Amino acid sequence: MSTTELHKTAFDAVQREETDSWTDWEGWAWAADFGDPVAEHHATRNACNMWDESALRKWDIRGRDALALADAVFTNDMAALEIGQVRYGAMCDEQGQMIMDGTIFKLADDHCFSITSYDSDIEQFRAVAADRGLDAAIEDRTAAMPHLQVQGPLCREVLGPITEGADVGSLRYFRFVPEGVTVGGVPVMLSRTGYSGELGFELYCAPEDAEKLWRAVKEAGEPHGIRPIGLSAIETLRIESGLLFPDIDYFPHQTDPLEVRLDNVVKLDSGDYVGREALRAIASAGTPRLLTTLRIEGDTVPEYGAAVTQDGRDAGILRSPCQSPTFDDQVIGMAAIDRELNEVGREVQVALGSGTVTATVAEFPLYDPQKKRPRS
Repeated sequence: MSTTELHKTAFDAVQREETDSWTDWEGWAWAADFGDPVAEHHATRNACNMWDESALRKWDIRGRDALALADAVFTNDMAALEIGQVRYGAMCDEQGQMIMDGTIFKLADDHCFSITSYDSDIEQFRAVAADRGLDAAIEDRTAAMPHLQVQGPLCREVLGPITEGADVGSLRYFRFVPEGVTVGGVPVMLSRTGYSGELGFELYCAPEDAEKLWRAVKEAGEPHGIRPIGLSAIETLRIESGLLFPDIDYFPHQTDPLEVRLDNVVKLDSGDYVGREALRAIASAGTPRLLTTLRIEGDTVPEYGAAVTQDGRDAGILRSPCQSPTFDDQVIGMAAIDRELNEVGREVQVALGSGTVTATVAEFPLYDPQKKRPRS
């Protein structure tokens, strides 16, 4: 596709040396694949990947109340963050419905930054700061902070020899080193986070250093089977691992975070974040539907948003389907189904063409349900 009018990341030119397969995501050009999405998927699961995540939105938050603002916007306990620690949570409206999910990185008592997905997310930060009279300034740093994801079981072997100023072997899960680190001679912020369901790191650099960083990581990774990957592989990886995507797995102002299994990052008994009282009521009543995995019979992938039924009655919606490379190309999908049907082995039907196909409720997520691999 033509990406002439789209925003381009600092890694754009170096990626175009390797692929001409691109897609538009929220106004940014993003590589769709590098020739073989299935091989890219398997490289992530068995070796190592590198993925340009730079189009994700980055919001720099500074001021006396920077952490108080993060704590008011997100459902997790951001006020308790330590310097160098990251936390994930949901952003909700007053009705307890999700606006977005994202992370907060604490750099100092008066400085943090957040990563979310949409340009409009900055308005929620600004609105909450204004409503609560908080001393915090929010700046869009998306273009100034390109970042590269390096994920997979061999990522330490790839990054270790070319990293100085930090030990990739001892950096804890959801911790980061903001400065004093170089990878391949490039100054970076090093974070043990990612979006793959695997052990991994994210590298944030200056825009002028992006090409050098890409080449250094790729050269170091070639003996270990590293592959650049695009959105096609990310899609199958995230569906297997139960990772959410806005406007697909949840819908802003329509889906509560308990439905999509974010219970562990929704603090119902502490904090004063937007939507807390509504979420307490939702939790007490029980969210009507719950996100789960379906194993779908046959080899045809149903459409995103396909109806899920049981004995002819409406029972839910198939949100993210795919053919799973890890599970022998079986068709799977994340689906929000009636809570009482969320029992492993329960059968439902999924709309396919003019008929339906049988599907079976499976573990959620299907891949590494205890999330041991990213913590390894």
